[in-house]
Amino acid sequence: MKYLVWAGGIVAALVATLYVVAFTPLGNGIVKPIVEAKIKEQTKLDSKLETFLLGISDFEIVLALNEKNVIKAKGRYSLFSKSFDVAYNVSLKSLESLEPLTSAPLKGAFHTDGGIKGDLAFIEIEGKSDVGESDTSYRVELSDLNPILIIAKMKNAKLASLLYLGAQNPYATADIDLDINFRNINPHVMDGEIVLKSKNGTINPKFMKSDFNVTIPATSFSMNLDAKLEGDYAIYNYDFVSNLFKISTTGEVSPEPFKADLKYSLDIKELEVLKPITGADVRGALRLSGEAKGDKDNLLVSGKSDIASSDTTFEALLKNFAPSSIRAKIVNLDIAKVLFMIKQPHYADGLFSMNADISDARSGSLSGKITTAITKGELNSAYLTKTYEFKSPMSSTSFNSATTTVLKGDMAESAIKFNSNLANLDVKSAKYSIGNASFKSDYKASIPDLNKLFFVTDHHMRGAIVANGEISKAKDLDFTMHSNIADGKIDVKLHNDDFHADLSSIKSMKLLNILIYPELLDATINAKIDYNLSLSKGAIEAQVANALFAKNQTFDLIKQYLKFDMYRENFNGGISADIDKENILASVDLRSKEASIVTKSTKLNTLTNQLDTDITLSAKKNVVSGTLKGDVNSPKITIDLEKFMKSEAGRKIEEKVDKELNRLFKKLF
Repeated sequence: MKYLVWAGGIVAALVATLYVVAFTPLGNGIVKPIVEAKIKEQTKLDSKLETFLLGISDFEIVLALNEKNVIKAKGRYSLFSKSFDVAYNVSLKSLESLEPLTSAPLKGAFHTDGGIKGDLAFIEIEGKSDVGESDTSYRVELSDLNPILIIAKMKNAKLASLLYLGAQNPYATADIDLDINFRNINPHVMDGEIVLKSKNGTINPKFMKSDFNVTIPATSFSMNLDAKLEGDYAIYNYDFVSNLFKISTTGEVSPEPFKADLKYSLDIKELEVLKPITGADVRGALRLSGEAKGDKDNLLVSGKSDIASSDTTFEALLKNFAPSSIRAKIVNLDIAKVLFMIKQPHYADGLFSMNADISDARSGSLSGKITTAITKGELNSAYLTKTYEFKSPMSSTSFNSATTTVLKGDMAESAIKFNSNLANLDVKSAKYSIGNASFKSDYKASIPDLNKLFFVTDHHMRGAIVANGEISKAKDLDFTMHSNIADGKIDVKLHNDDFHADLSSIKSMKLLNILIYPELLDATINAKIDYNLSLSKGAIEAQVANALFAKNQTFDLIKQYLKFDMYRENFNGGISADIDKENILASVDLRSKEASIVTKSTKLNTLTNQLDTDITLSAKKNVVSGTLKGDVNSPKITIDLEKFMKSEAGRKIEEKVDKELNRLFKKLF
């Protein structure tokens, strides 16, 4: 019996202690700093419990999250029945100061007050708020802490104020009324209505320009949503109407399990206004309409549009909201209008058409075929001439193209034909790996009339050229080109920035004829060129074989004054050059049995056209040496007269040496 008395005493003492700590002013004073410290830890704010009164059946709490944001709660409760009746008042006058708690940028003020009563099985919440400068009332009922009824009425909410609450600039203003009446929001037995209306809506051009660089005219709008919840479905009708665009959709949607049967239409006079929503920097008009019908496993979305004056239709099957198959057809899309829409210059005119039949659109399992064509293509020659500063006007250029692309796995393989009156391109197989973004393609390019490229080369040419090769890009960029020209061959390789070219058996007379230069030299030329594009450095090594000079004033002068016929000489030798950006250091060494033409350390700057070289011309035992300095087109010539005058020819023409030797060197150069 003694032990029972002791045990009862201990229990009584514990209960008394608990009561004192939990439900008396003395105990509240002990608990308050502990609770306050925990609140500070959770809110990451300098929060303060200004009032903390907890009794056996009532309480009162005033929590200052910080100086301008206060939450008040006061009411009664029963520990035994787990019921309560509480009044609350939330006054947040500086939402921006709550960012450590909200983890989101907020601005402005928010106030709500009301009451909460019930027990853990059933709770009723009623209150009112001034959110967005509105007159808002709400009622929420919860069963086992799950909402079963939501009723809210918002009158005359200001859109600009709501945007400000979300730390957004007032891109638009409007008065908004919202009426929500969800009598039951449980799946399969939904029952309720939503009515949303806006009036006096305007878009603010100032902030559209400053924040999105979008210039729009004065724009007014209205918005209406009328939806009913019935069983599994939400049956709705939505319209957004403005003087720049209209968006409408109507139908029914089941959220769980997802099902939809709806129609939509967009009539947008200016796409640029939607940039804040879509993020797309496009402009112009768009009309689109269509349907979406099905469930999560099979949702068929179809539509049609006249985008860029085209006749466009599409149909996409979605499985789990991811594209499974796609069929699309575009007929006669205006290229100039597309360029305008994506804010690109008017490079070209033409009509683009496409037919896509993708039976499997899943990533990594692609299967299908896409054909495209461009007809009536015409480059904007005037614009291109001005933009790229061609020295002569670009000729009128028409073009057309056809492409067929087969999709298989993660690979897209295309065949391309491009034809124009300037150049033609034929690609039999261009393979692109979507998985690793690698690319490999063959090509054959032909230019039927080189003279039509005068606007680019600023030099008249004759004849045609055909080249073929491959281009690939994975980790490295590789490009090859092969062409037969001037009875010889050119083979080019590019690996990233390293360029290499082999010229084999090029006939100089043929090459000079193509370039429309005087046909002064008949020779066979072999050369190697190595050049690094990023460093702008390289070297050229060329061999000249069996060179015979055609009739020219230089050799005529040599024959006249030196009594030596250079035309009979067969020259062989080499030409070398080192390239360092705009600076070229070159040497020429051409020799026959009894003559030679030699230059060493010839310096040429391709930017300034400045030349500095020594040149030596020998014919039998007669040697003429000199230097050329200055502008390439009219260099200053200095002749070593002393050495020349010692020769037999020099003594014979002593009285004419200055005049004739200058003529000789200028013609030679």
